[in-house]
Amino acid sequence: MDYASILDRIYQAVDEQAYFAPTASVPASQREAAAEVMAFCDSADFDAEAARRLANRRFREGKVDRIRLLSLLHAIEAHPKVRDYDEAARLVAEQEMAALSEGGPLLQTNLASVERHRGVLAFLKQQHEVALDYFSRALDRERSAINLSNILAALVALGEHDHARELVDSIGRAYPEPLVRQLTQIIASDPDLALLRKESP
Repeated sequence: MDYASILDRIYQAVDEQAYFAPTASVPASQREAAAEVMAFCDSADFDAEAARRLANRRFREGKVDRIRLLSLLHAIEAHPKVRDYDEAARLVAEQEMAALSEGGPLLQTNLASVERHRGVLAFLKQQHEVALDYFSRALDRERSAINLSNILAALVALGEHDHARELVDSIGRAYPEPLVRQLTQIIASDPDLALLRKESP
């Protein structure tokens, strides 16, 4: 894997931000239901089977589509209390096929989610360079704070702290203020990005 070319691609994506409008990862009509499932996954009462039932119930109710359902189920299987990475990988492949079948204007956003999930699995398996490649592909498809934060986490895990800090500075100059604010909030709360937090004066 050409590590330098991955970094070049990331910097190019940041430099070309003016040509791409950031998009939300989940369609507005599905955000509430998706957030409900993810909030349950983050709660102290998390139970994998209950989370799966909730996600499937919201799908049957038409509150999330099949692509979002598969994404949510992947997150459940990759959860620290589950760690069924084989099932999570199977769900990602199914999500990719569903995205390709649906096509349409959200195709790139949906495929960005697929790349992001694959990156998460690689990161969890300690394959940080592979994760960086997947996260950079997600950024190619969708300029978003979450994709940028995942790239930063991979860089930090690889010990590339200077590259990570340089990228944060570049994002601050190139990206719209709302996205920069989102990224700043993620950095402030994500333990994988603790080294990137700026000290208060």
